[in-house]
Amino acid sequence: MSTSASNCDFSPMKKLIKEDIEQMISSLGDLIHSLDDEGDCLLGDFEKIKKNFLHIESSAATFYLNCYLSPYIERYMDLSLTIQSLSDRRHGALIAVERCDPLDGLLQPGIPVGAPITHTLLESIFYPGSPLHDGAVLIRANQIVSAKNILPLTDAQGNDRITGTRHRAAVGLTERSDAIVLVVSEETGKASFSSKGQLYPVITP
Repeated sequence: MSTSASNCDFSPMKKLIKEDIEQMISSLGDLIHSLDDEGDCLLGDFEKIKKNFLHIESSAATFYLNCYLSPYIERYMDLSLTIQSLSDRRHGALIAVERCDPLDGLLQPGIPVGAPITHTLLESIFYPGSPLHDGAVLIRANQIVSAKNILPLTDAQGNDRITGTRHRAAVGLTERSDAIVLVVSEETGKASFSSKGQLYPVITP
């Protein structure tokens, strides 16, 4: 089974990204002209362009995430619903999705669950105070295999997106395997996923 997103139709997403980038280029052009006006303060414009760029990145990352998951999990949309709900509530989460590379030898095993993937079960696992909420959930095929797994931590430095232990664990596992790891920050509620040792933001309503 391929670990790429080659089976996804990128055309609609590429069209949207192209339109967004063209709009950003237009905004940058306006910004260049504004530099001729000594009375203008451009700091607010810089911040707006930065936010627009992050929105483009997270839109693309969300699309790619679903493409990466869909060949391996039939109910991958349940993962999206889980991440959205946990992000809204600022409930920290760490979900490792096994693809081609076996993960058993890369993590310290936790508590067996052996249940089908549902967003309600995943949300209950990561509810604060739940006996299973610490550590990572391991998903294989369409099953929640276990919870409270300990993932290897990355030694990478200088990445401002790695803000806590969950992010270090997500990056650490994906440095060593083709797994996809989803993360929700307990401090900020921001959601992201890790692939090949990199973190990408995902959109949550």
